[in-house]
Amino acid sequence: MPVPWFLLSLALGRSPGVLPLERLIGPQNTAHCSPGLSCHLWDGDVLCLPGTIEPPPGPVLVPTRLQTELVLRCYHETDCDLCVRVDVHLAVHGHWAKPEDEEEFGGASDPEPREPSNASLQSQVVLSFQAYPTARCVLLEVQVPASLVRSGQSVGSVVFDCFEAALGGEVQIWSYTQPRYQKELNFTQKLPAALPWLNLSADGDNMRLVLDVSEEQRFSLSLYWDQVQGPPKPRWQRNMTGPQNFTLNHTELVPCLCIQVWPMEPDAIRTNLCPFREDPRAHRNLWRATRLQLLPPLSWRIDAPCSLPAEAALCWRVPGGGPCQPLVPPLPRENITVNKAFGFPLLKGHPNLCVQVSSWEKLQLEECLWADSLGPLKDDMLLVETRGPQDNRSLCALEPSGCTPLPSRASTRAARLGEQLLGDLQSGQCEQLWDDGLGVLWACPMDKYIHKRWALVWLACLLFAAMLLLLFLLKKDHVKEWLQLLKENVRSGAAARVRRALLLYSADNAGFERLASVLASVLCQLPLRVTVDLWSRRELSAQGPLAWFHAQRRQTLQEGGVVVLLFSPGAVALCREWLQDGASAPRAQAPHDAFAASLSCVLPDFLQGRAPGRYLGACFDRLLHPDAVPSLFRTVPIFSLPTQLPDFLEALQGPGAPRPGRLREGTEHVSQALQKALDGCFPLPGVPGPRCRMGPGAGDLT
Repeated sequence: MPVPWFLLSLALGRSPGVLPLERLIGPQNTAHCSPGLSCHLWDGDVLCLPGTIEPPPGPVLVPTRLQTELVLRCYHETDCDLCVRVDVHLAVHGHWAKPEDEEEFGGASDPEPREPSNASLQSQVVLSFQAYPTARCVLLEVQVPASLVRSGQSVGSVVFDCFEAALGGEVQIWSYTQPRYQKELNFTQKLPAALPWLNLSADGDNMRLVLDVSEEQRFSLSLYWDQVQGPPKPRWQRNMTGPQNFTLNHTELVPCLCIQVWPMEPDAIRTNLCPFREDPRAHRNLWRATRLQLLPPLSWRIDAPCSLPAEAALCWRVPGGGPCQPLVPPLPRENITVNKAFGFPLLKGHPNLCVQVSSWEKLQLEECLWADSLGPLKDDMLLVETRGPQDNRSLCALEPSGCTPLPSRASTRAARLGEQLLGDLQSGQCEQLWDDGLGVLWACPMDKYIHKRWALVWLACLLFAAMLLLLFLLKKDHVKEWLQLLKENVRSGAAARVRRALLLYSADNAGFERLASVLASVLCQLPLRVTVDLWSRRELSAQGPLAWFHAQRRQTLQEGGVVVLLFSPGAVALCREWLQDGASAPRAQAPHDAFAASLSCVLPDFLQGRAPGRYLGACFDRLLHPDAVPSLFRTVPIFSLPTQLPDFLEALQGPGAPRPGRLREGTEHVSQALQKALDGCFPLPGVPGPRCRMGPGAGDLT
């Protein structure tokens, strides 16, 4: 019965690190052989008649070893059968017979048996396959050229595709020749009986592994890193029972991470799956996990979970930034083998020497390995000396623009100091880093030239300072006027940066209107510009509440200010009516009630999520609890005053708030004024207090 090829290929992996089973398309049997041999498969099956063993008449081909491999024969895209591929290894057996005249006259024979020229060998090899209730025999004709005919020499192999078999069965394979010159070879293989099923699916950023096996079946699950060189590296292994689900963290995925599962039975075939070889996330994680390590004295190693298609080269880095200049030529690039030490072709280390690791011409890693042991980068000039035939030498200085020949008339730094650098090289002041007979690397210090340049810069600065001092003495009065003007500009700029606040409240009664006036007055004494309808009654009457609020809100938000909603029981009732009835106002607005008019603009900002950062809420401890404010308005901070006054003032002034000392002084001043107004307008029961008054000067309780 055909079985879906995906399940078979997952279940029948050959060994860790081997890809899923190969698929053969079509029902026909085929045969192919090693290079140099020619082979032909007879059509149809033949009778399985081994016959008796006969002596070879000369060199003959005989089978020496049998190997099998499990593959899939697919008749359609998804319907496949398990199939056994057979690989027969062949060798030459026996010698050529001596000529009859040499035997008759006793002629001397050659030390080596003589072989007829251009004498190829041809043999018929029979493969016999038995798997209950099936038995088949096929015939392969193999021809070996004369150049390969040597007694006892292996000549290659012939591969037959393939004998179909059933899961859980046992197959027996024999191989012999017709006629038969030796005892037949035989091979027995037990096929797996169960098919564990592995499935991978995305679980957010992670991967979910589903292992579906029969109930109560005991099995082992292992995660390992498949290695190109050496054995696999196990990560972890567990023994479990029954179906299981696992989550693989996305940070643990690398291209060589493989999954292996097998039933806990003797000689169980192991299922292998390596699903992350082409996963971009796995390749990114691989480079994140790769480390470049310095090994004393002058070698380095790349530690990575998987093999990397990369190459490494030495480069030269100078202080002050800029790319690291590769030393190619004269030093060649090297292909990387991970977890293997590489030696530097250097005579001596230098802090400016770094290692670059590139993959597909993209820089992946760069480390200046001697930065810790040899100190920071030096401002040295690297000279590359190239030696040609007849002891011809040429020098160039490695710079960001390339290797500048010395001497040179270019406008680069090395060209300007070319004569001095050549003199330093001849006097032995440069350090030799590398020498292979064809080229030399020299590191020449540049400190003394830098000191000379900075001495000129300091001298110029001193002269400039002296000229400024002289100008100051000569133009003393003009300088004073200029400083005074600068001071006024700074003050005006600071004033322009004071934050703007629009205060909205519901005039429930004269007492609450008095509290709002006190709050606005004390906030104006801080670095804030406060706008409140109580101080703009003439404009409010002329424009109307809605138009006045629109203009003030637009100006406040454009200048980076904030709208403060001062909630009272009346304001909460208005908000609830608006939320229940929509845009239709539930009651007539007072001529100066900006709060009721503002709800038509405030509510859309909250409903559409534009309120955070633009609005703040506040209420008074004695009049309203913050939880009484409708939940829609609690998407912005709601502060209870004066209990949460410090937090309120800090949020009100925004990121450019004054220093903590000044903010603490302002908080105390505002708190005292608010507490005095609360005690006067809303005294506690049984506590006598001053009368709450309105009118000119009522806002200043200090």
